[in-house]
Parts: sequence; structure tokens; C-alpha cells
Amino acid sequence: MWKNSFQTPLDASLPEIDLYSSSRERKAYENMGDLYTIIVATEHLERAYAQDAITQTEYTTECNKLLSQFKIAEKAALGNHNGGMTTETFMRLYQMDCPRAADRLLVKGVPELVKTSGNGGQYCAVTVAETVQHFITAMDAVKLDQRAVDELQPLLSDLMNALVQLPDTPNDFGPNHKVQKWLEKLNAMRAVEMIDEDDGRQLYHDLDSAYSEFTRHLKTTTT
Repeated sequence: MWKNSFQTPLDASLPEIDLYSSSRERKAYENMGDLYTIIVATEHLERAYAQDAITQTEYTTECNKLLSQFKIAEKAALGNHNGGMTTETFMRLYQMDCPRAADRLLVKGVPELVKTSGNGGQYCAVTVAETVQHFITAMDAVKLDQRAVDELQPLLSDLMNALVQLPDTPNDFGPNHKVQKWLEKLNAMRAVEMIDEDDGRQLYHDLDSAYSEFTRHLKTTTT
């Protein structure tokens, strides 16, 4: 029987190399694996939506779930104990070619926004009520000195999702742009980071201004 002369037999005397040496290291690898999985899943979801392989409802539901999971996973994997690594450096280190996921998770922070039509008075009333509640919740959080990214980002994401569901708002609707600007700023930061006092005051001012513009818009559309 012919034998491959280039085949090198395994040396049973060589020690096995463990990926981790403690339960803490094992947990760290598991956390990074979770983050990697969420980024890849988001890339696949964005591609599927762009190819019209899933519905708008399916996309929005799954995207919101991934966005929520992302901040938790990012904090666990890239927290204070990880040498200041960011998601961007994590993706470069592991050669992740996921441009759509990077844009959704690190820039936009909300699902692809699709404006609804102005049909259905009851639906409109519910949407307005939800938007008001999200405004109040976000402003109260800032007023109570919540400054952590992983506390503020979900609140602004919920507010942005509500705003885009409002029918008959112009494309350059001011509240949308103000909230989106802060979402992009928070998404560029790590979950464990905090905005400073000046940013906190500016965020409250912008939310208050956006809320005032929102209420003015409601008055003009109901008169």
C-alpha cells in the first residue's frame, strides 16, 4: 500500500494547548463569541432585507432584537477589562467583513426607517400617545442624571422608532434629525462609557426642543 512520505505523524508527547486557563478567560471568549455572532447575524439580516427576502415587520422585529442584544454583548465582551478595545477594532482584529452590520449597529442604531401613511385615526392616536411617552421617559432619564450609553441608547432608539411611525410628517422633520444625531453619537461610544455633564445638558435641551416641535406639529395637523 502506497504511503504518503510527506505525512508527518502526530507526536503524542506534545502537550495540548488550552484556549483558556481559567473560568474567567473562558467566559471572556464566550462573550466575544456572542458579540461576533450578533454582528454576523445583523449582516445577514440586512442583506436579506435588501434582497426583499423578508417582510418589513419581520425585519423590524429581528433588527430591534439584535440592536438590544448588541449593546449587552458589547458591554460584556469589550468592557473595562478588555484594554479599551472598541467594536471597530474587534471587527478589524477578526477580519469581519460586515459593512451593513457596522452601519446599523454603530451608526444608525435603529432599523431601516420606513414612513407610514396617514391611514387610520385610531392607529395615529396610539402612535402619538406612544411617542409622547417615549419623549417623557427619555427626558426624565436625562433629568435624573442617567449618563451611561447602555442606559440612554435604548430610550432614544425607542423614541426614534415611534417618531418614524408618525404619519404625515415632513422628510426634514426636526425631531427626527435631533434624535438621530444623538443616536449616532451614542452608537459611536462603547456601552460602558458615559456622556459628560455638558453633553447631558445638551441632550436634555435637544429633547425638550424636539418635543416642543413635535407638539406644535400635532396642533397644526389637528386644526
